[in-house]
Amino acid sequence: MSSLLSLLLYLLGGTVLGGLMLLTGVPAGPLLGAILGAGFLSISGQIDVASWPIGTKTALGIGVGTVIGTGINRETLGEIQALWKPALLITISLLITGIIVGFLISRFFGVDPVIALLGSAPGGTIGMTLVGAEFGVGAAVAALHAVRLITVLLFIPAIVNFLAPLIGINLPK
Repeated sequence: MSSLLSLLLYLLGGTVLGGLMLLTGVPAGPLLGAILGAGFLSISGQIDVASWPIGTKTALGIGVGTVIGTGINRETLGEIQALWKPALLITISLLITGIIVGFLISRFFGVDPVIALLGSAPGGTIGMTLVGAEFGVGAAVAALHAVRLITVLLFIPAIVNFLAPLIGINLPK
């Protein structure tokens, strides 16, 4: 099968399941669906491993960064001024926890220390995978982050919905 056809099939699988997840109302459903759609195709072994053209991942990373960046405005800066202390505490605690978990995974499960540290780092899947690729362990880091991302996307919204009434938070419908 040609590389272009493989890529198109992965894009189709991600688009179809991402579109279906959009209809479910699951937070970040399109992202989760696209990950699962492409992942299921890859796991099936029926389609060749995707070989992305040089620069594609970088371009997609720039695109995602641009989408996130356009959400930063003056209101966001005001929120950062009010939330910098919690943001700092969250960042430091996640870094320390990621380092500790990375060392524990490496020691007790025999995982390469670079994979364990990058896989448990509190970064986004794309960013940490790109860093992992520079160390030659991108696929393993991507796998760890994909499991984390899928789990978080599935469970955290449900947990928030469950806890909101118990702690007196009114969520938008």
